[in-house]
Amino acid sequence: MNSKRPVNLDLSTIQFPLPALTSIAHRITGVILFVGLIFAFWALSKSLSSPAGFDAVSNALANNFLAKLIAWGLLSALAYHFVAGIKHLVMDADIGVTLEGGIKKAQITVVVSAVLIILAGVWVW
Repeated sequence: MNSKRPVNLDLSTIQFPLPALTSIAHRITGVILFVGLIFAFWALSKSLSSPAGFDAVSNALANNFLAKLIAWGLLSALAYHFVAGIKHLVMDADIGVTLEGGIKKAQITVVVSAVLIILAGVWVW
């Protein structure tokens, strides 16, 4: 047996590189978007059911802090997931698949996503 293998793999002590963190965040935002479809489909169904339902959803999104927070969270997850998805498509086209290219693309992903998330927050609030 190889004695150099880790005995206790404690994930909290491992420092992940930025490309790994952006990939993990891409997966997490995908799950958030999947779960968030419950809220989105409810709001769509309610708003299309009647004029009163539309007014209720519109009023909730205009005046309810929790509804605004959920909308901003879903828009933020969508923005990050979209930008990270574009990064993965670029990688699939064999562009920038070096270590330096991966780090640069991860940095661009974080910066562009942060800008989009801030813009989504300004739009929602």
